[in-house]
Amino acid sequence: MEKIILYVDDAAYARDHLTERLAQLGPALQHVSAVQWVLVACAPRMTHRISKWVSHSARENWRAKWFAKVLHELEPVLRQGGHEVTPLLAKGPLAEFTQQLRLQYGAAALVLDARRPKIGVDMEPVTIEQRAGTSSRWTLPGAVASMGALLVVASELGE
Repeated sequence: MEKIILYVDDAAYARDHLTERLAQLGPALQHVSAVQWVLVACAPRMTHRISKWVSHSARENWRAKWFAKVLHELEPVLRQGGHEVTPLLAKGPLAEFTQQLRLQYGAAALVLDARRPKIGVDMEPVTIEQRAGTSSRWTLPGAVASMGALLVVASELGE
């Protein structure tokens, strides 16, 4: 049984990303009769200031509801073909969590990162081999500059 560890933080993005990846992995997975998906949901972080307004139990309750929603959206896609799904909620550093999962499910487990990229935010690496994101300080100014150039071109075409 092939084991695939899948990191997700947005169900819609992950579903689209997963269909692309499965198309790429299709030939490699054809010889495998069953796949065990280890679905690791990475809940959005809450600021430390929210603890002033929301109790710990309320935050954990919100995380559980968020996790149930993500699982409800992705589980049918992952179960196609009779595959197994093991849902987990990530806590702590993701690289360490992946190490624990590889010890539990085997070192040969494939790790897929289907988390939605965010502008101006460095994504935490999910494996030790994965290089931490380089500083993305210029990501937003680059996007703003390109939008400005697009507006200039659009105004030139309008005249």
